[in-house]
Amino acid sequence: MRVLGINALFHDPAAALVIDGRTVAAAEEERFSRRKHGKRPVPFAAWELPERAAAWCLTQAGLRPEDLDAVTYAFDPALARPAEAMGLHDPWDHLRLTYAQEAPNFLATALPGLDPRQVRFVPHHMAHAASSAFAAPFAENASVLVLDGRGEAASHLAARRVGERLEPLRSQALPPSLGLVYEELTEHLGFLRSSDEYKVMALASYGSPRYLPELRKHIHATGDGGFVASGVPWAEFTAPRRPDEAWTREHADLAASAQECLEETLLDLVRWIHGRTGDEVLTMAGGVALNCVANSRIAREGPFRRVWVQPAAGDAGTALGGALLHAAIADPAAVEPMPGADLGRGWSDAELEAWLKTAGVPFERPQDVAASVARALAENQVVAWFQGRSEFGPRALGHRSLLAHPGRSGNLERLNDIKGREQFRPVAPMVLAQRAAEVFDGPLPSPYMLFVHEVRPAWRDRIPAVTHVDGTARVQTVDPAAEPLVARMLAAFEELTGLPVVVNTSLNTAGRPMVDDPRDALECFGSAPVDLLAIGPFVVRRGAFFAGAGTGAGTAADAGEGGR
Repeated sequence: MRVLGINALFHDPAAALVIDGRTVAAAEEERFSRRKHGKRPVPFAAWELPERAAAWCLTQAGLRPEDLDAVTYAFDPALARPAEAMGLHDPWDHLRLTYAQEAPNFLATALPGLDPRQVRFVPHHMAHAASSAFAAPFAENASVLVLDGRGEAASHLAARRVGERLEPLRSQALPPSLGLVYEELTEHLGFLRSSDEYKVMALASYGSPRYLPELRKHIHATGDGGFVASGVPWAEFTAPRRPDEAWTREHADLAASAQECLEETLLDLVRWIHGRTGDEVLTMAGGVALNCVANSRIAREGPFRRVWVQPAAGDAGTALGGALLHAAIADPAAVEPMPGADLGRGWSDAELEAWLKTAGVPFERPQDVAASVARALAENQVVAWFQGRSEFGPRALGHRSLLAHPGRSGNLERLNDIKGREQFRPVAPMVLAQRAAEVFDGPLPSPYMLFVHEVRPAWRDRIPAVTHVDGTARVQTVDPAAEPLVARMLAAFEELTGLPVVVNTSLNTAGRPMVDDPRDALECFGSAPVDLLAIGPFVVRRGAFFAGAGTGAGTAADAGEGGR
């Protein structure tokens, strides 16, 4: 059974390929088009498909469109209602419905050879739910919580996985939407709606929730598995911020209040689900599940023994969920957990060397790139790390990362300057899984950087670059069996510095998608003040890069460690 999953209608268009229940490829269109989030979530863009991501998934598996048994589309127009009937103000929303209805023909045009009758509509929130319930690495029985801006006519789904079945328990009809409310706040605070919600979460750490009592009147759970969340009069709390205007304490306090209100509501929803299922495991998806502060509170205070969040929890993940759901229906015994987040493009050593030679870039091939990078980091160099297949989802997880020394407090400002982003934004630590509990207190393991942890007091002064203003850090734990190269680099860095932690942030600059292919890596390295590029087994040093520009295919590297 070969199933291609597609997400396209709202934002973060993506494709995923599931063969005989196993996820073999998944990628977001933004990594190919170099447009952040692939497109803006407006009705006029609803027709745009992840054509390049879908074509790559097929090529990766050696398939043609006519070889597919099904293509899933993560929206079912039969379930949709007019915007005005759902209490939404969007006079052009009918275009989305039209484009969704025509999706089979659009896909057949984008993928020549595909029979449009092979396209299957999957309810949006069921695709989200499947992306977490079937992708999770444990437990055939698990509760599922999905929260986002909107689907066809709802903004939430509580469900349960029982074996290979997904059983809906409760949904919240629009207009109440925790996702849309958070988007409105994002825009009110001067950030880009449906893109910069994570900035609100970061800003919240600088404020206090003094507006919480009033906000609770507009955002709260209703005790029956649903919630109220719409019509918040944001301007009554503080004036809107212009994008070019400095943020104030009032803005931070409003962010803190909304974050606290969101967390309280989620905890109520989680307790309701547990009361119905009694499960030990909760899986989560939907854009709200990318709020790692709320996730940690659910893990800490909620009734479930374990909480697992799908790493591409936003709409991109519905491509994977739709394919997994169809595969589970076709062959319930065949569906496997996702093997990891590294589901995108990758290149062989020979291909990477050819890229470097074509670019005329001086490069070296050290005996051990992990050891070379550890030495550079110990010397307080910033390293662009390009290794293996790219990540599916918004987090850099040791494949397309910027790395730095965590013990130098100035590296937070330095990295934010390199990336061209706000100084209140934190950077994250990566740590060997077996060392994590010594340094951090929170849900462990945490391989996908989707929970926030307390930095233990004894370590806060030792790793200031990754310790946020509130004493927390968004941790990625590294399992040597899954990520041997990253683990070797971390071990070598600790031998040199005594620190088992390295700064890890995404390899990109503000407003651009994460680096994906070698050309992206070279362009980013050439345009940002990064000291070293580690690309496969090769390293490119900034001084040699500019000194050797235009001198040929890397001949200046012969004097480097290990030659080429």
